Amino acid sequence: MPELPEMETYRILLSHNIINKTITDVEINREKSINKHVKDFTSHVQGETIIQINRRAKHLIFELSSGQNLLLHLMLGGWMFLGNESNGPDRTKQVILSFGDLKLYFIGLRLGYLHLLSNEELEEILADLGPEPFEVSAEDFEKMISKKKGALKPLLVNQKFIAGIGNCYSDEICYKAKLNPLEKANNLTEEQTKSLYVAIKPVLTKAIELGGYMDNPMYEGDKKTGGYNDNRLVYEREGQNCFRCETKIVRVESSAIKSFYCPKCQR
Repeated sequence: MPELPEMETYRILLSHNIINKTITDVEINREKSINKHVKDFTSHVQGETIIQINRRAKHLIFELSSGQNLLLHLMLGGWMFLGNESNGPDRTKQVILSFGDLKLYFIGLRLGYLHLLSNEELEEILADLGPEPFEVSAEDFEKMISKKKGALKPLLVNQKFIAGIGNCYSDEICYKAKLNPLEKANNLTEEQTKSLYVAIKPVLTKAIELGGYMDNPMYEGDKKTGGYNDNRLVYEREGQNCFRCETKIVRVESSAIKSFYCPKCQR
């Protein structure tokens, strides 16, 4: 599932290509991917201009010139491609937004969605999300985690605790901090809490710089998207050597959540 770095990569790339462009056509091939009847959705979106693209947690928010918003959550298996009829992927596109000859394809939206919302509706839907990782202070993070008793992994992927981190980057952050992802939050020392906080921003920043870990290109000739795959510290590296001590990385599952970590370095 796309996490903060993947959605931020999408936001940056799309902002360079579709901001201030008018949506000339809307094609809906799966009505369950939107929140209104097709004709109603189309009539409110077609002819509007995208004036800004924001990210909140794992969502993208397309601000329309009408004052309404398109809220995107790709969920598991969702991705986007920016192209045209000649180079679009040979996959089912649940939603297509056209900007003249340029098309934004939404693919794999079986669980994901693109919803048309007012500012009030948008605010209500996003209200339960925790703070953004780049915005939370060390002091606030320490207060937040001091109230928790569960393991670090499910805590870090809990969007109400901190927004945008998922399975991949929670493991990467714990590795960077030299902490076992199954360690209980209330067992952390002050130094370990600081190490965890200090690890968050560098991991996410590097992932954004490298284009995240998703394999599917954003456009024809895209060499950036997915660049983090070759730079993963621990995620899905089961059986491979730890970069610090050469111990074999292990995979464990707890409460149906898989985690990858070094049993020697991360205690």
